[in-house]
Amino acid sequence: MAEEIGTRRYWLMKSEPNVFSIDDLAACPDGIDHWDGVRNYQARNFMRDEMKPGDGVLFYHSNATPPGIAGVAEIAGAAYPDHTAFDPHGKYYDPKSDPGNPRWFMVDVRFVRRFPRLIPLDELKTVPGLEGMKVIQKGQRLSVQPVSDQEWDIVLGLAGG
Repeated sequence: MAEEIGTRRYWLMKSEPNVFSIDDLAACPDGIDHWDGVRNYQARNFMRDEMKPGDGVLFYHSNATPPGIAGVAEIAGAAYPDHTAFDPHGKYYDPKSDPGNPRWFMVDVRFVRRFPRLIPLDELKTVPGLEGMKVIQKGQRLSVQPVSDQEWDIVLGLAGG
């Protein structure tokens, strides 16, 4: 996906609502928190190399009944080393990650708005124009994934603008 420098990009980021929901993000000071614990290289590369402050985020509740898009956030800052990888007592510890040469990165995200209703995955699968959306592809489990301009606009339309 080649984009011009300075062009806003869009992403879908998955979180289990019983771990961290869009309401949890909204409750953070200034509506901002870090998106930590990503331990997939492709997702890490998206965050580290491609996400920029101001990029839009579809906040997706995964491992929920039903799973779906709960609202919108935005990238609030450039990627930086994920400090949770360095804590030997933490659940995201990675003994191969070194503060001098970090393996894992995270970004800060800012709450923008909660949708009036969750847009369930089953509904997304039926919407014309979303056929190529990564989240609806069979076997696609990536927690951070790109969203096209068209997919972004369609989802916002489903949410009421």
